[in-house]
Amino acid sequence: MRRRKFITLIGGVATWPIATRAQQARAPVVGFLSTAAPEPSRAAAFAKGLAEMGYAEGHNVTIEYRWANNETARLPELAADLVRRRVATIAAMQTSTALVAKAATSSIPIVFLSAADAVEAGVVASLSRPTGNLTGINAMMTELVPKQLGMLHDLLPRATRFGLLYRFDSSMLELSIKSAQEAAARVGGTVEALPAANPREIDAIFAQLAEKRVDAVMAVVANQLFLNRRVQLATAATRYVMPMIFNDRVFAEAGGLMSYGTNALEQYRQVGIYVGRILKGEKPSDLPVMQPTKFELVINLQTARLLGIEVPPTLLAIADELIE
Repeated sequence: MRRRKFITLIGGVATWPIATRAQQARAPVVGFLSTAAPEPSRAAAFAKGLAEMGYAEGHNVTIEYRWANNETARLPELAADLVRRRVATIAAMQTSTALVAKAATSSIPIVFLSAADAVEAGVVASLSRPTGNLTGINAMMTELVPKQLGMLHDLLPRATRFGLLYRFDSSMLELSIKSAQEAAARVGGTVEALPAANPREIDAIFAQLAEKRVDAVMAVVANQLFLNRRVQLATAATRYVMPMIFNDRVFAEAGGLMSYGTNALEQYRQVGIYVGRILKGEKPSDLPVMQPTKFELVINLQTARLLGIEVPPTLLAIADELIE
C-alpha cells in the first residue's frame, strides 16, 4: 500500500510540469510593438491591464515584445515577424507603429496608442465606429498643443516668440506645428519649429532658440528620443533660461518646468485592457477608440525659482501637483 502511494506521488509530480507546459502552449500570444527602447514601467502598465482582464504573463498569456530602440526603419521588419508568428493580437504603442502594423496585416486585431489624432493620421476612419482590425486609445497630444501654449502665455504674458521642439520624423509634426501656429497667432505670437534627430542636437537647438530670442518652448514628446533624454532637455532649458512645457509628467519630475497632458502609464494600462477584451472574443470594430477624460498639470516650483519665474496664482490653483 505504501508503495502504491509513493508511485502515485511520483506520478503526480512528474505530470504536473507537463500539464503546466501544455497550458502555456495553449496560451494566446500577444505581440507588443514599439518604436522605443525597452521601458520596464510602461511594459508593466500594459501587463497590468491584461492582468485586470484575467491574463497573467507567463501563466495564461505570452507577450512577445518588439522594441525598435528608436530605429523606426526597423518597424516593418518587427511587425512582419509578429505576423509570421501568428500572434493573437498586436499592441502598437505609437501612431507610426500603428500605421506599420496596419500595413502588415488586415486580419490580426491591432490595439494602438496614438499620440496624434488617429483619424487625421489615417489609423482609423472613425473614433466611435472603427472598422477593420484596429481600435485603441487616442491620446489627444496634438489637440493639447493650444492649451499648452496658452499656459506658457499665462506664465509669461509678454511672450510672443514660442519654440516648438520636435523629433525630425515625428508622425505628429504637421498637425502640431499647425496647432501651435494657430494658438500663437491668437495671442499675437509666432512659432519657431526646430527638429532634433539625436541627443547631440538637443543642446545645439537650444542655442539656436536663444539666438532667435525665443521666450518659451514646447516639446512634441511622443517619441522615445525625448523621453530617454528628459534630464538633458530639462538641464538645457534651465541653462538657457528658457521656460518649457511638456505633455508628460516625467519631464517635470526630471526638472522640466511644467507638463500638461494625460498619464502615459494609464494609457498603456488601457491598451492592455482592450487587448484582454479582444482575447476574450470581442472584435476591434465593436470597441470605440477611447479618448482620455483627465489631464494633469504638474509644475516644478524648484525649476521656476531657478528660472526666476513667479508662477501666477491662476496656474497654481489649477495644478494637480506642485513639485517643491
